[in-house]
Amino acid sequence: MAKKISILVVDDEESVRDSLSNWFVEDGYQVECAENAKKALQLIESSYFDIILADIKMPGMDGLEMLRRIKSLRNDAIVIVMTAFASVNTAVMALKDGAFDYVTKPFDPDDLSHLIRNASKQILLAQENETLKNKVISLDSVEDLIGNSEAMKKVLKQVESVAQSNTSVIITGESGTGKELIARAIHANSPRKYYPLVSVHCGALTESLLESELFGHEKGAFTGAMYNRKGRFEMADSGTIFLDEIATISPKMQIELLRVLETKTFVRVGGNKETSSDFRVICATNRDLKSMVDQGTFREDLYYRLNVVNINVPPLRERLEDIPLLVDYFIKKYCNAMNKPLIIIDEAAMQRLEEYPFPGNIRELENLIERAIVIGNGKKITLKDLPFGKDMIDNSIESLDDFEKTFIRQILNKYSWNITRTAKALKVDRVTLYNKIRKYDLKPEE
Repeated sequence: MAKKISILVVDDEESVRDSLSNWFVEDGYQVECAENAKKALQLIESSYFDIILADIKMPGMDGLEMLRRIKSLRNDAIVIVMTAFASVNTAVMALKDGAFDYVTKPFDPDDLSHLIRNASKQILLAQENETLKNKVISLDSVEDLIGNSEAMKKVLKQVESVAQSNTSVIITGESGTGKELIARAIHANSPRKYYPLVSVHCGALTESLLESELFGHEKGAFTGAMYNRKGRFEMADSGTIFLDEIATISPKMQIELLRVLETKTFVRVGGNKETSSDFRVICATNRDLKSMVDQGTFREDLYYRLNVVNINVPPLRERLEDIPLLVDYFIKKYCNAMNKPLIIIDEAAMQRLEEYPFPGNIRELENLIERAIVIGNGKKITLKDLPFGKDMIDNSIESLDDFEKTFIRQILNKYSWNITRTAKALKVDRVTLYNKIRKYDLKPEE
């Protein structure tokens, strides 16, 4: 069933409010009333109205000033002004300030109903256009999953298999392997593809911010909460919510998340009304959640609720045959983005890339190609265009652990052993970095 058009009637005369309210309710609209501009603005801040009818002559703030304030809050608001003192100047001023139209008292019910129907049609058309725009953006923003390796073929087969269901999915793999891209591919090939894919990077938010981000909040729930705000679960209604870095959420948030997944209902921060949402959940992590369950740092019941299907995205070093395809894709992508002629990569540079272990995976390869296109001579990518040049491969390094140890030490030294800055540069959290330092017994150079 289509959502009812909501109307706010603002007039200091009770008889006008009652008459208009009765007319519009009979026509099937949802109606609220306010006796002055101050009360109307309070309602507009806390609730959404599709159409606002405002009297011009009111005690205190008049209708034209209220119109300007409404437009500063919501530029797309449809406001119809009402007056018993019609004049050309009044009409021109109202229309210049953004009014949809103006009507004079006494009203002709048929004329007023016709005007409201026209405004409603404009609202519905705008909503349809926005929905269509979101569909196009959603479909166009999904990049192709690149790869012909057996490892990627397995992943693609899993994506195809799970996309048509509503099953919860956990995508695992190292940082930079493209876990969010896999989530987008699942959504884009699912029956929910015409509805939003809402992403939340859990590791980037504190517990209180994450709670507000997921569940929304009511005005006044905390300092700075000036307006009611929808949460990501509410935004993802009929669509998909993607929770990245799920392993970083606190024990308290794990409990709240489990309840939401089981009931599909939640309460905004500072509120008491339950809201329901029909969403599919996809999570991603670069950690071993099963080990965290065994260690007691991640709830077992939440783990099994999320881990119905697990898709493990292989690191780039396990799909080296895909590197030429990825390089070709990124060259085309960034040449187009920079409005440059399409270039090629020479054989020696490609060979060097195929020998490099890529601890940063596809994200590192993409950044490397983008940099090469920016600093290169514009004809082809050569060895000198690649970071570290011939020193990309250190022949003294014989294992992945050796490479990781050397790489982490280099970044620690670069940032003078500032743990926060180093973790950010490596795109890991501080706990992971501390564990790596202990594992490799790294110490500051004296």
